[in-house]
Amino acid sequence: MGAFRRLLPPVAKGMSARLLVLTAFFVMLSEVLIYVPSASRFRLVYLEGRIESAHLASLALKATPDYMISKDLERELLTNAAVRGIVIKKDDRRSLMLSEDMPPAVDASFDIRDPMILELIRDTFDTLRHGDRTIRVIGHLPDGSEGNMDVLMDEAALHDALLEYSINILQLSIVISLITAGLVYLALHLLFVRPMRRITHSMIDFRKAPEGAETMITTSLRTDEIGTAERELHHMQSEIRSALKQRSHLAALGSAVSKINHDLRNMLATAQLVSDGLANVQDPTVRRVAPRLMQTIGRAIDLCTQTLNYGRTEEAPPTRDDFALRDLVEEVGDVVGLPTDGRIVWQNRVDGELVVNGDREQILRVLMNLGRNAIEAMPEGGRVTVQAYRHDGHVIIEFADNGPGLPETAIAHLFEPFAGSGRRGGTGLGLAIAHELVAAHGGELSLAKSDTTGTTFQVDLPGKPS
Repeated sequence: MGAFRRLLPPVAKGMSARLLVLTAFFVMLSEVLIYVPSASRFRLVYLEGRIESAHLASLALKATPDYMISKDLERELLTNAAVRGIVIKKDDRRSLMLSEDMPPAVDASFDIRDPMILELIRDTFDTLRHGDRTIRVIGHLPDGSEGNMDVLMDEAALHDALLEYSINILQLSIVISLITAGLVYLALHLLFVRPMRRITHSMIDFRKAPEGAETMITTSLRTDEIGTAERELHHMQSEIRSALKQRSHLAALGSAVSKINHDLRNMLATAQLVSDGLANVQDPTVRRVAPRLMQTIGRAIDLCTQTLNYGRTEEAPPTRDDFALRDLVEEVGDVVGLPTDGRIVWQNRVDGELVVNGDREQILRVLMNLGRNAIEAMPEGGRVTVQAYRHDGHVIIEFADNGPGLPETAIAHLFEPFAGSGRRGGTGLGLAIAHELVAAHGGELSLAKSDTTGTTFQVDLPGKPS
């Protein structure tokens, strides 16, 4: 069967050909369902016609003075009525009106006075199966008077007429089914098959070359399911292309960092050696700044080593410990890069008694990224406020600025690298890294507010794991 399907031409295996065949089949099936009662009705009308013809023949007999006619006239009346005998029953009296000299034996009797549809259908197929019997038909008198009329007739003429009717119905059904199937096929092909084929070709072309602009499906103005499928496919292709671009950027980032990592670490190591010499300087200002400078250079060396891990999704798991959050926020304010002219104010409103359980260096990176974003968002100056509180065993850190707020495009892809930047030329890596670091702690980084009055991020950190 599978080999046979492979040998079929493409048209025969397509949806259009299947629709054509199925439509023709269902139309023929409908015609069959219509044929059965119509053939039964045809047989009933035919038998009622024989009853009426027999009644007319009996009226010719009643027109004679003594109900006597010649044998030749009797045979002619029976031949014209297409019957072999006529009996009228009135008031429990049976009267033989006309009959052949030697009428044949009756093979089957049919009462058509009060017919049931199932009986008519059964008798119709019975007639088609036999067709050579002598049958007795019982019906009402055509003049409406009380009584019945029995006629004796050959079934062959009825069989031939019913067979001819069936052939005509079959021919008509074939013509109707072909015309209907053709029209339905044409309508379905134009409305469904051709648009679906376009969608399928777009999917195949996009799979082969997802970066090419010509492989994107063009949406139509249709409002039905096909139009919805086109728009959703276009949206999906756009998202996949954006994801591929982000992946390419990440790959390029990893490649670039791997090339400069060695030289940058050597330069930072040299700077660390130079800063170590500052520890012997007796100047009070130098002695106060030197430890923080050496700590920052050491942190830069570690961060340079870990940068490649983000592209490889291998960020180190947090090393959790208790630390004072206010001291960390104060340290971030010293090294985040605030303008020296004081146009941006750093406000640390964290309670000095508030202790956080987590990786201090990773939480510092989270706050550093949020701080740099806030500073870059306020080139004319402003205020950065950090406050925190406990809620249901969690530590909630609110990081707010009074800048102009984030654009809608940045909010839609806030924590996606190379897509969620709120400034021209930004990469969006800062928020992406911060989001990943908070998630590694089992917490959540979310945007609490962003409008013309400023932006507020919320860092939700769970308590110490049990």
